[in-house]
Amino acid sequence: MIWEAETEKKFKSLISKIPVFHRHITESVVRAEAEKNACGRNCGQVEESDVIGAFFSDVPSPFYSMMVRILDQTGFDYKKYGFPKKQ
Repeated sequence: MIWEAETEKKFKSLISKIPVFHRHITESVVRAEAEKNACGRNCGQVEESDVIGAFFSDVPSPFYSMMVRILDQTGFDYKKYGFPKKQ
């Protein structure tokens, strides 16, 4: 699937900041979920909201604070998409 250029650039930067022993699985799982999110919107392109939604749906709670910190560091504005969701 096609990715919006800036979103893919930020995603690759984010992945490079994840500890090496989690990097591959994180990239695989989040990439697949982001593409699924784009399909769910009937869109042929992955956008920032798809990636953010994927991270917030698939990251285990022990890694949550690290994820938020890295999202901030790489310029993903998760708050504008309503994340984190209130429970």
